[in-house]
Amino acid sequence: MAHEAENTSPTSQVEESDPDALLSPPPDARPEPGLNGKPVRWYDADRTESYTRIAPFQELHDTSIEFFYKPITLTALGFGLAALSYVAMTQDVLEEGRDKRRVGAYAAVVSFLMFSMIQFRDGPFIRPHPAFWRAILGINLLYELALVFLLFQDLNSARGMMTLLDPSLNRPLPEKSYAEHCELTPQNIWDSIDIFCLAHALGWFGKAMILRDYWFCWILSIAFEFAEYSLQHQLANFAECWWDHWILDVLVCNWLGTYLGMKTCQYLEVKPYEWRGLRQTRGLRSKARRVLSQFSPHDWTAFKWEGTASFLHYLIVVLLLAVFLAAELNPFYLKSLLWMEPDHPIVILRLAGVFLCALPAVRELYQYINNPRKAKRMGQHVWLLLATILTELLVITKWGKGQFTEPLPLYVWWAWVIGGILLVLYPAIRFGVPSVRKYVGKQKQKRKGKGKGKKVQ
Repeated sequence: MAHEAENTSPTSQVEESDPDALLSPPPDARPEPGLNGKPVRWYDADRTESYTRIAPFQELHDTSIEFFYKPITLTALGFGLAALSYVAMTQDVLEEGRDKRRVGAYAAVVSFLMFSMIQFRDGPFIRPHPAFWRAILGINLLYELALVFLLFQDLNSARGMMTLLDPSLNRPLPEKSYAEHCELTPQNIWDSIDIFCLAHALGWFGKAMILRDYWFCWILSIAFEFAEYSLQHQLANFAECWWDHWILDVLVCNWLGTYLGMKTCQYLEVKPYEWRGLRQTRGLRSKARRVLSQFSPHDWTAFKWEGTASFLHYLIVVLLLAVFLAAELNPFYLKSLLWMEPDHPIVILRLAGVFLCALPAVRELYQYINNPRKAKRMGQHVWLLLATILTELLVITKWGKGQFTEPLPLYVWWAWVIGGILLVLYPAIRFGVPSVRKYVGKQKQKRKGKGKGKKVQ
């Protein structure tokens, strides 16, 4: 009773500091981490429990520019219908024939992307604006739908359809091999340097920004060179000199792009972030700097894949490596089957589109694996990008029948078999053997405990 009187004393500190404290409900107790104080792993979490009912990425707004986050769905609808009406009903804008069909297709694409920007869910990024990443998701969906359509066409029909985008297509291209003049001389190396070296470096800069891990990029770089060795009997442009593979590609172009990309990631990781609004910024230079910062990340998350930490992380790293290799090899096969030059705008747009789609996709995958309490399901970007890469593989498999007649060399077959055995053998020794030993030890302890109990009885 004395304790209760002490708590309800009129001279208590709570009442003196806050007279309205007694009228307000008590604050909720801070929840214990995990489930019943124990950490929850993603594969044993009950997705129906209340602690998992969290949207994977809620609509986080950049509060420094609230004006651009106000809903303008009806305004956008009005402007969109006005633009469509003007283009569709003005005869001097459209010409009869093929151009009208082309403009109609473009208008349908723009309308779909407009709907994507307004109505799709937000992803993990909010800069420069969530609507930009919704549009990227819409572009990915359009590409996936186009691939599904092409999956039901034969190769000759698909080549003919490509002329609707570029009349210069549907013409056979000569096969080009880079495995000529393979003597290691300064002149041969200089002759091999072209615009594609810069493309290599830029590509690996982008991969470093996506994966954010040195070891992952190095493993992927070496694996891609081995994949070129394995598939050069099908694609002639995979045949390169040994120094082109390992010196010019891996040690120069790939390393330079990876190094610059990882340095950029390290800078963004330690960079001080300010979320001051444009109105709170004084001075023309400060306002210009604030506008430019809108096109930089709002924050930054460093990735730690830890492929050897557990069997789950090992499996995720291997699967992600396989998907990245497929995404790298697919454009080579598609441009070969559809008779496109490597520098064709469609090929470049595909590479740029996959890069933009992979940025939020890998971020969502990392969130899904490492923080299951905030991601109850796989994100939309990673799901759609995975479906796109697998659909590309299906298209290549269908169209490639009868196109690549040279059989797989025996040494390549054995190399893949040995590689597969090593991929299975490593986790069996690294994770399987300790687990078996631990299980056997527990069983022995249980048997000893039962034996002692019988003796006591």
